[in-house]
Amino acid sequence: MNYEVEFWKSVVSGIGKSRVPILSYEPQQRQMPPRLLDVFSSWKGIESILADIISKWNVGTGRCLEFGVERGYSTSALAAFFDSVTGVDTFMGDKHTGLREDIYEATRERLYPFANVQVFRSSYQEWIAKDESFYDMIHVDIIHTYIDTFKCGLWSAQHSQCTIFHDTESFRPVKQAVTDIARETNKTFYNFKECYGLGILI
Repeated sequence: MNYEVEFWKSVVSGIGKSRVPILSYEPQQRQMPPRLLDVFSSWKGIESILADIISKWNVGTGRCLEFGVERGYSTSALAAFFDSVTGVDTFMGDKHTGLREDIYEATRERLYPFANVQVFRSSYQEWIAKDESFYDMIHVDIIHTYIDTFKCGLWSAQHSQCTIFHDTESFRPVKQAVTDIARETNKTFYNFKECYGLGILI
């Protein structure tokens, strides 16, 4: 597979740095949210461990920010556990999702019944340039390149108690970026191997 230059630079530069342990996360309980959108999503399965993550690390349940809404499945799951969920996405897909159409209106309409959810059409770059607030949890599931995951994820780890990253098992650059973010922020990296992988920084 062809990875971008930034990924290989990180791999090579990491040889001389302290090793970041990746701890296995095994949920003690699984609890399905009471309401979920009925749409296709590779996130299915992760919704059942959100309650365990929140309980295990005593994560606050006030504010959640999500980078990468797509059809809204993960957003609807997060909405069951947080007072407010803010979803940020370009809603135009990317080279990894296979989507090539504008799904903003359809997703916004689909999420309309969730009163605690707000969605915004924005790139993560535009969003992090203007948002200085702090969140209880931030979910990162954007284009799966090293550089984008690192830039968005580093800001997220610095602005949240708990940051979760989807696709740590299916995209090597995502796991590499989360490893580097853990090193830079001195946070602990837990990894859930099911459902294409979920990295947890706490």
